[in-house]
Amino acid sequence: MTTSTDIRNLSNLAGEALSQFAKLLQNEVDLAKAEFGDKLRKIGGALGLIAGGAVLVIPAIVMALFALSAALIAAGWSQPLSYLSSAIVAAVIAAVLFAIGINQHDARNLAPHETVRQHEKDKDTANRMVR
Repeated sequence: MTTSTDIRNLSNLAGEALSQFAKLLQNEVDLAKAEFGDKLRKIGGALGLIAGGAVLVIPAIVMALFALSAALIAAGWSQPLSYLSSAIVAAVIAAVLFAIGINQHDARNLAPHETVRQHEKDKDTANRMVR
């Protein structure tokens, strides 16, 4: 036979379990926010460095292509053919760089691994509590 004290104790235990579960969910949300913020800061810093490098390397590449054209002209090539050859070299280099960049871009690097791992642990814990 259950008494009102037993029901009250059971009610308190259920309330405490729900309270802990709500706190657990809030902690997971906070963890996810922190992890996403960290990933975004890393991406922002990397993009800034890439942009800075791109701005500084463009004049160097243009001068190198002009030097290649001048060398071809000095070797007896016609001006249009030497400039076209330099443009083809630049296009090949650009295609290789694009291909490398696309191959290195991996969306899995942006996934919140720690949050997912913690969520799995919490799910297992909640399942054990329910049993």
